[in-house]
Amino acid sequence: MENLWSNEVRGVVPDDFHGRVGWQSPSNIALVKYWGKRGKQLPQNPSISFTLSECHTETFVSFAKAERFGFKFLFDGKENPAFGAKIEKFLDENQAFFPFLNQLALTVESRNTFPHSSGIASSASSMSAFVMCLLDIERSLSPELVERPKGRPTTINPQKASYFSRLASGSAARSVFPKMALWGATNCYPNSSDEYAISLENDIHPVFKTYRDNILIVSDAQKSVSSRAGHALMEGNPYAPARYAQANENIKNLLSALKSGDLDSFINITESEALQLHALMMCSQPSFILMKPNTLQIIDTVQRFREETQIPLCFTLDAGPNVHLLYPDNEAGKVEQLIKDELVSYCNNGSCIADHIGEGPKKKL
Repeated sequence: MENLWSNEVRGVVPDDFHGRVGWQSPSNIALVKYWGKRGKQLPQNPSISFTLSECHTETFVSFAKAERFGFKFLFDGKENPAFGAKIEKFLDENQAFFPFLNQLALTVESRNTFPHSSGIASSASSMSAFVMCLLDIERSLSPELVERPKGRPTTINPQKASYFSRLASGSAARSVFPKMALWGATNCYPNSSDEYAISLENDIHPVFKTYRDNILIVSDAQKSVSSRAGHALMEGNPYAPARYAQANENIKNLLSALKSGDLDSFINITESEALQLHALMMCSQPSFILMKPNTLQIIDTVQRFREETQIPLCFTLDAGPNVHLLYPDNEAGKVEQLIKDELVSYCNNGSCIADHIGEGPKKKL
């Protein structure tokens, strides 16, 4: 794969080369979780995710010819050295793919439509948005790299965008596709790969294209353990081999449920995956607990509500205390009433983010 995209853009950057590009890219929420990695940002097991819509990052990159590489990063209009360092590290490690960067000065401006530490994968949206901008700059230097489907405007190769997004942040590989994505090699789906995600949009039942995601913010505090550290702790987790085997089985069963519209299987797998993720954290060395008492109260209320009403509402969790409520659009009225009547009381300052399945990255300029 590296040979496919290495050094695609050659030669000297023109002296008058300058401009500004912008992309927005969504976050995503994994149903079958990616937890544990190997090699260069490769997953220990496949994962499947919903692509969100309202929760996205908007990134703009201004660029101009320079004698040497220059870089500045602004988040919400202010310098953010910590996150800027992550982008610089990504660029440094992958300089061979983008040699033209040595002749450019970049100013990166980024903002999220959702609060930081809200249980939404900001690295997935921010890194995929930045990669889309980077590939946009590349194609302006070498337009022949751009695919031109008949009757459609030029596009960025999504497989390539997913590959480089994965190198920047694993879960970002899934954010470049609409509706749903699969990342990780599995015998259950053709052309799946550990190196990039692929779209599931054409292989899911129509009901899943209507899904909503209400994110209940139990806590907006910074997590005590980063996702990067959590992935690393899987290397010594005694339950890791069983987990990877179970994840592969869940991938097979979830793919079947997504295609047939089997909501009962979807719910069972999604909730089991969420709880397994947190069980693995509790069993690592050192162990850590990211759920809060109100997280458990919400889970209990959701499961009781589903049993009493037969409404196919389910929950999932990211690596944090906040809860994602997943359900079809035709149940929105009853679920929103449940949130208003009971669940919002468990949220930090009543904070809840309404989102739904989305369409992937969009160009901003």
